[in-house]
Amino acid sequence: MASVRARLTTAYAFALFCTIVAFAIVLVIARRASAYRELDEHVKAQAAAVLDVISDAERAGVPLAVGPDTLSGSLVAPQLYKKLEGIGDYVLVLDPSGRALYLSFEAQRLSDDDRVTLQQAVLQARLNGPATFVTLDSDRVLLLARPDPQGEKVARVAAGASARAAEAAPGSLAGTMLALMPLFLLLSIAGAYMISGRVFRPVELIINEVEAITDGRSLHRRLPADGDNDELGRLSNTLNAMIARLETSFGGLRRFTADASHELKTPLTVLRTDVERAMNPRVGHNEQLIALEEALQETTRMADLVDSLLTLARADEGRFELATEPVHLESLAREVFETAVILGEDAGLEVSLPVIEDAVVMGDRTRLRQLFLNLITNAIKYTPRGGRVEVALSRRIDEVTFTVRDTGIGIAAGDLPYIFERFWRADRARSRRPVTEGGSAERGGFGLGLAIAQYIAQAHGGTLTAQSRLGRGSVFTVTLPFAEEMAGDASPATGGTG
Repeated sequence: MASVRARLTTAYAFALFCTIVAFAIVLVIARRASAYRELDEHVKAQAAAVLDVISDAERAGVPLAVGPDTLSGSLVAPQLYKKLEGIGDYVLVLDPSGRALYLSFEAQRLSDDDRVTLQQAVLQARLNGPATFVTLDSDRVLLLARPDPQGEKVARVAAGASARAAEAAPGSLAGTMLALMPLFLLLSIAGAYMISGRVFRPVELIINEVEAITDGRSLHRRLPADGDNDELGRLSNTLNAMIARLETSFGGLRRFTADASHELKTPLTVLRTDVERAMNPRVGHNEQLIALEEALQETTRMADLVDSLLTLARADEGRFELATEPVHLESLAREVFETAVILGEDAGLEVSLPVIEDAVVMGDRTRLRQLFLNLITNAIKYTPRGGRVEVALSRRIDEVTFTVRDTGIGIAAGDLPYIFERFWRADRARSRRPVTEGGSAERGGFGLGLAIAQYIAQAHGGTLTAQSRLGRGSVFTVTLPFAEEMAGDASPATGGTG
């Protein structure tokens, strides 16, 4: 495949060739018109000069017709003949009877047939009319006839000029253009190739830089951008922005892989230890059951992790399918609240539902339940014993909000922008393991719950926001647009359940 430089050079050469051809055609046509116009002016000037000579002779009383001249074949006086002879190519002076009183030297040189044809053309020409072409055997003549103002001895005069030179000029110009056209074409191709090479030199630099960056380990490099706002400068800036996004994505992917490997490595290690302990023949039956139960718990934990990862992978690929239907959030909120009360009793927390207002949204009930439970379990997990978790469902003008408020350990202001990232858990605070009633430390979460919750909210056309202060607790708010056409079916009810 030809390079862009070669294609551009070919296109430029072809366009220039067409332009030269068109210019040559226009130039030849214009030269032809100019040559005929000059020839017409020349004939008019000759006719005027002949009339001036005859008029001067008439005013001076010089006789016009004196008889045939054996040498010149003219009937005019010798002194008049000399003046007429130097005027033009084809000059004819006719008396009222149509007899030729004077024929110029060029007219006399014509053959008898051409001379008769020329004389008949003068007699048939319209006086004071435009010049007309007369085709002779030996030449093509532009002829102009004019009347004598006195009209006594001379009826009309005619002046003509050969059109051979006028007709040859455009052809000569066309030949010259055709001879020079290959040279112009070669020069244009060479110039286009040099110019395109200079234009594409920055593109070659960009290609080389991009090829050096594509290995994935050099994403910190950037393309040179000199600040120009031309197409190449904009291309460099666009590619730099894309490379920056790729660098961020690759960094996130590496962190994601490392975190996922770490999360899977720990339960696999525990699982292996439990299985080995259960297989030990010196271990008692009860201890074997305990080991198998722990192995089952770790298996369930890994299954939950894989399920969360598959959910996020489907979301990234746009295959996060929702079974959309009208959902009454009041019943869903009460169902989730009952689960929260049970979880709160085990953790020694007070769970309340002070506000609940029904609203209908278009969504997937299962996914919305997952969203609400993720927020509630997250609040219960990071709220110390004796704390409170408050759940609320309230309506606004065109949206509904589901709020989970806790009095837990909170989130530092510097960590708050990152809480929806995958595998993220703040250091020293939210990454600690909650302590159970018996005092043993349970394994914390995977750091995927809030990422899944945010995507579910966005998939329903809503938002998930968080507000928190370290040591003061957190507030997570889900905002969903409700189905306006279903608003009449949802009767608001304000109440409290504690």
